[in-house]
Amino acid sequence: MEVGSVLDFLQDKTILIIGATGFLAKIFLEKILRVQPNVKKLFLLLRVSDAKSANYRLQNEILAKDLFNVLKEKLGANFKSFISEKLTLVPGDITLEGMGLKDSILKAEICNQTDVIVNLAATTNFDERYDIALGLNTFGVKHVIDFAKQCTKLKVLLHVSTGWYRLLCHKMISISVVKKKNMSHSDATLHTISAYVCGERGGLILEEPYHFGDSLNGVSGLDIDEEKTIVCNKLDELRDRGATDLEIKIAMKNLGIARAQVYGWPNTYVFTKAVGEMLVEQLKGNLSVVILRPTVVTSTSKEPFPGWVEGVRTIDSLAVTYGKGKLTCFLGNINGVVDVVPADIVVNAMLVAMVAHAKQPSDAIYHVGSSVRNPLTYQSLQDYGLRYFTAKPWINKDGTPVKVGRVTVLTDMETFRRYMFIRYILPLKGLKLANAALCQYFLATYLELHKKIQVVMRLVELYRPYMFFDGVFDDMNTEKLRLAARESGTETDLFYFDTKEINWDDYFMKIHLPGIVKYIFK
Repeated sequence: MEVGSVLDFLQDKTILIIGATGFLAKIFLEKILRVQPNVKKLFLLLRVSDAKSANYRLQNEILAKDLFNVLKEKLGANFKSFISEKLTLVPGDITLEGMGLKDSILKAEICNQTDVIVNLAATTNFDERYDIALGLNTFGVKHVIDFAKQCTKLKVLLHVSTGWYRLLCHKMISISVVKKKNMSHSDATLHTISAYVCGERGGLILEEPYHFGDSLNGVSGLDIDEEKTIVCNKLDELRDRGATDLEIKIAMKNLGIARAQVYGWPNTYVFTKAVGEMLVEQLKGNLSVVILRPTVVTSTSKEPFPGWVEGVRTIDSLAVTYGKGKLTCFLGNINGVVDVVPADIVVNAMLVAMVAHAKQPSDAIYHVGSSVRNPLTYQSLQDYGLRYFTAKPWINKDGTPVKVGRVTVLTDMETFRRYMFIRYILPLKGLKLANAALCQYFLATYLELHKKIQVVMRLVELYRPYMFFDGVFDDMNTEKLRLAARESGTETDLFYFDTKEINWDDYFMKIHLPGIVKYIFK
């Protein structure tokens, strides 16, 4: 495999970026504009109905971010004209046939000019409505593949997926519960219990394709058209009986979980992403397709500056609740490995893989993670959090610093149930008695807290098969790509993606945790 110069490849190229408002997509866009201003054109497909809405999203959800400050400083007064010259906004919707492109002239322009398509569109909500997740993560992929086959100059399609859906999911479960103080309604204190749920199946997860009809539990018969029919029938049934919007939303969420579990997946997100990959393999035909699977993506390590992050992302939920003094327990293997990778490293791997397979058309799957070459444990994460928030505590609205300490580690389900009973369910029973004695004075509080505890117990049971994951992600293909890049003159100082070089102590203490506090803490 020969990669060569990424900068040379990008010059005069036209790239279609799908899902351009996403976290990784913004970093990908900024990187190209900053390092190769001679890129010809970047089509940004945005999920909107018209050009005015597309421009609004560009200005407010992309260019307004601190991420673009370096580029703005570099270009100065020329920034707006540069953006206008390089970016073409494309109103569309990949859940629709033809990606929802209404402008036939613009569609023809994209088909005739595009050299590379990068698909980053997805809903990453684990508990998403099934109709939405299936439309975007599964049928959206089909529509992208169909469109790619119409692009006459296309050299490669890069599909960004996820490494986690093969064996596990991660989920932060947080609820507010009564901390037993006294039974006065005004003095009842709320705090949070959070259980960080990991998976239990282990081994080496290989960089292998998913074939259509595969399942995690061996159940056969997976058919996306049948899944679509199930969704449509359920929606018709709900509407016929006059279900409210909330009832439809809940039913669609429950349906997604149920359908995922039929085939062995724990939630709707990982199920629909997996089936999306199956469609890539089934429908790609003669297209040169690269599937890139990042693991847990965290803040930028170096570029355009260290520590930029957006949204509460997986392990960041853990940091936020811990830093605010609301994390009381950790459910899982504290010595287990958590595979994380900074976002700029993922973007660099995307660019290098894209160039390699555009020059030499072929198919490939790349895991971009750290668990094989530079493993990080949950114990280390806890240590970093304790050290950082002890030295730099979060200040509450009342001006008092939040004190943090080591959380209670629960290593099995029996311990978890006992912990929940003693600390939360038993006090709730006391609240129930007080409520009865005081003429239902605490009824609303009791019902709310009871519901939240039930939600936690249900979700923990739902993710029970995945709570003690003990696996790592093979990245042999990615390592071969790194070696090829070094040996063929790629600008590896600019397009670095070797996770072995990361000093986790420096990264979390000096970059990631400060970044979370700056961009996520509210």
